[in-house]
Amino acid sequence: MDLIGNILYDTVYHSAPIILCVIGGVFAFKANVLNIALEGMMLIGAFVSTLVGFFTGNLILACALAVLASFALGLIFSFMGVTLKGNVIVIGLAINMLAPAIAGFVMVLMSTSNITIPGLNVADLQINIPVIGQIPIVGDILSGHPILTYVAFIGIALMWALMYKTRFGTYVRVVGENEDAARSLGLKANTYKYAAILIGAVCCGLAGVNLSTERMGMFTNNMTASRGFIAIAAIYCGRGDPLTSSLYAIMFGFARALAINLAIYAGPASGLFDVIPYILMVAVLAVVSVAQRRNVKTRGFVNG
Repeated sequence: MDLIGNILYDTVYHSAPIILCVIGGVFAFKANVLNIALEGMMLIGAFVSTLVGFFTGNLILACALAVLASFALGLIFSFMGVTLKGNVIVIGLAINMLAPAIAGFVMVLMSTSNITIPGLNVADLQINIPVIGQIPIVGDILSGHPILTYVAFIGIALMWALMYKTRFGTYVRVVGENEDAARSLGLKANTYKYAAILIGAVCCGLAGVNLSTERMGMFTNNMTASRGFIAIAAIYCGRGDPLTSSLYAIMFGFARALAINLAIYAGPASGLFDVIPYILMVAVLAVVSVAQRRNVKTRGFVNG
């Protein structure tokens, strides 16, 4: 593939873990819960999947236990933030620090700085789609990705349908918009908040599996590299809509793909391109925040 083809392929590649976090995290956002623990949940998923793969070689078991570990962090966050009504920002930050601490402690016990799944060739996990793979250009971009990459993009539509076409999604949004009104209708607000948070935890666990086991076959601590925070930014910019938020996630994935491919031609200055996704995140957040503030003022002026 040429440079443009490589960038587009890498956009799909790098967007997938962010999209998985986004399509799960939007439910907590709609339930009016700020879940900033997406980073820690994704990291623990990446760590557990590689650790289990290292000891057992069973990738299905590795994926299942990774999701379970992320789910456990989701339960901790839910219990402390929803049931005990603790400060969700502090709780989320604590989980984001707990996950790398657990991974670091285990790797110290193993006397290693990274964990590699023996005998795993990640190329064997890539799926070449029979029909799409034969289409020029399109096949090169969309074919040859691991299964959870396709799950991420299919999940956008599924989560949109769950959000807007089911009773569950409606109740989650009602709880987020007016919790007192939801309770007056007989809805158990905390139950829906728990469910919203745990959906995000499961998706973050899958994102961790995609990031470590599927793509690299190995784990290094803090390998999530703030992707969870980028997902939060995408959710905020998309106002919790699965489709719009995922488009922002793809934009951030494109920025990362662009940075990696341009760095090849940059020589000694290649490290400078690593900051492109983060600069873009700050810039987009600033623009969206200003735009949303102006919209609020405009509505106030019209209604006044």
